Amino acid sequence: MKHRIVVLGAGYTGMMAAHGIARRTKDTDVTLVNPTDVFTERLRQHQVAVGQELAVHRIPDLVKPAGVAFVQGRAARIDAAGRRVILDDGRELIYDYLVYAIGSTTPRVEHAFTIDDPAFAQALRSNAEGVLAVCGAGLTGIEAAAEAAEAYPGLRVLLLSRGEPGSMMGPKARAYLMNTLDRLGVEIRTGVTVARVLPHAVELSGGELVPSDVTLWTTGVVQDRLAADAGLAVDDTGRVVVDAVLRSASHPEVFAIGDAAAIRQAYGTIHGTCQSGIPTGAHTAESITRILRGKGPRPFRFGYIHQPVSLGRKDAVIQFTNPDDTPSRWYLKGRAAIAYKEAVSSSPLKFYRSKTAVPSAFTKRTGGRRNRLVPATPLTNLSKGSAR
Repeated sequence: MKHRIVVLGAGYTGMMAAHGIARRTKDTDVTLVNPTDVFTERLRQHQVAVGQELAVHRIPDLVKPAGVAFVQGRAARIDAAGRRVILDDGRELIYDYLVYAIGSTTPRVEHAFTIDDPAFAQALRSNAEGVLAVCGAGLTGIEAAAEAAEAYPGLRVLLLSRGEPGSMMGPKARAYLMNTLDRLGVEIRTGVTVARVLPHAVELSGGELVPSDVTLWTTGVVQDRLAADAGLAVDDTGRVVVDAVLRSASHPEVFAIGDAAAIRQAYGTIHGTCQSGIPTGAHTAESITRILRGKGPRPFRFGYIHQPVSLGRKDAVIQFTNPDDTPSRWYLKGRAAIAYKEAVSSSPLKFYRSKTAVPSAFTKRTGGRRNRLVPATPLTNLSKGSAR
């Protein structure tokens, strides 16, 4: 009998897992489930948000070369005891192993858009001479603010945050980031907390009203209730608790990866990024393959290597990091950073279309650590002074 593998979620992480399992195994039926048939390039959402048109990549076309079956639908319930996924239209999928790659979302706030809201681009176009308030100065907020300021020169862009933008970077990379935001005309207010969003203003915790024609909310994370409702062990944020090989702590036939999993390493719990998510998908593909061959799965080991930040279409900054995501002394800026960021952003799609069975474009062994993300295109010929 064929082993039945169901992968929930066709983001970068789920796609990597589905491809890896299908290409490494025989006598398996790998089914990938997603609500839409269009692949979302999460690494480029800030571009879409300001109305830039990107190529459309359909999931069935991306998974067909690997022999993965695609089912368009939304998972309504997981019957963990019966090993079934029930879709919202009543269809059922039976699994021997389930890969839970649902991911996370930004919370919805009344009167505010999120980066993945298709209506946000139209709102910006309609208010190109107005005020955009970006709530949150994490990487999403920074990239969105820079992109909007560059695309709409008449738009006043406010970046509102409790902390300093780029606080996770080293001093030189952070200084370059701040100078670029200043050049683009982005106004930054730190040390503030947003109490609520009104139709045409943002109210701060002290009662001050900041006028805003369009408000973008980029802070906070919400987990889907699907895993918790199925009885899987989850942490206080709703992420699936996993063991060292990324299996559910309560249901070993379920693997949880990417943003959906609470993955512990020696330096702490991994935070959700494509950089960390893609290796979890690749590792899970290897683990399931080993199990089906009668071998034991290996522990997952991961170390960060970079913090890439787009600053519009004409600039970028890359902070290279230690494995625990603290900044190293090296960084890239300007054209070298743009080339690096583009190589990283385009790498997943290149792998999905290839016939390579091993995701070598994304993982390698370095200093005893496995699954450290690296760009598929080697970075060469750096301009003098770009790396510090």
